[in-house]
Amino acid sequence: MNQPLAYIHPEAKIAQNVVVEPFSTIYKNVEIGEGTWIGPNVTIMEGARIGKNCKIFPGAVISSVPQDLKFAGEDTIAVIGDNTVIRECVTVSRGTIDKMKTVIGSNCLVMSYAHIAHDCIIGNNCILVNAVQLGGHVEMGEYAIIGGSSAAHQFVRIGAHAMVSGGSLIRKDVPPYVKAAREPLTYAGINSIGLRRRGFTSEQINDIQHVYRLIFMSGLNYTEALDKIEIELAPSKERDEILNFVRNSGRGIIKSYFTKDAN
Repeated sequence: MNQPLAYIHPEAKIAQNVVVEPFSTIYKNVEIGEGTWIGPNVTIMEGARIGKNCKIFPGAVISSVPQDLKFAGEDTIAVIGDNTVIRECVTVSRGTIDKMKTVIGSNCLVMSYAHIAHDCIIGNNCILVNAVQLGGHVEMGEYAIIGGSSAAHQFVRIGAHAMVSGGSLIRKDVPPYVKAAREPLTYAGINSIGLRRRGFTSEQINDIQHVYRLIFMSGLNYTEALDKIEIELAPSKERDEILNFVRNSGRGIIKSYFTKDAN
């Protein structure tokens, strides 16, 4: 059901049961899946690929041209997965030549005034609270949560199931399964409540805690800690995910609050 006061470019591909409210504008080269609701005063620009059963609230701007002086007009896209909610005045830039796309996964909640810059890759079931600002090329693993008014530096990675406190300046990578807080941002334990809610067993949670005790609280540098983990702890999905994340961190991971010399 499209309101007569909305503008939809004739080349846009809109499923039949999409609702577009008054004063919204949808450009060409846009695809919107079944059951999605586009609220009033929404702007959906070229390159948007929006999934099924999404809700996009007033004032949001999706797939805008990247705020990157190196952008040269590449044919890039911004992808939003199924069942994702984009609240008021959120801005999402499309990709650049680096990744050619910006991606927000399925079942995500992006709250009001958040900004997701070019080439960000956000996994499924993530939450960005009000006014979170992600620089270009930021990556978030599934179920990661960033508290309100936080800002992430370009190229930072936030691991799966991590939780970052509100008002944080995220300058370093945040490993999977942890809580991060304080200024400068530091390791504040593992996200045990979130893990239990998502079906992790007590044994899995204890194993994750053991890994991070060795990384952050043993007095070893990161290389020594990772080597010790491989020797002492049996392989598991969680152990190996943490090891790979830390070893492949381009910006380095956050420090520990509990020790003076975590690295």
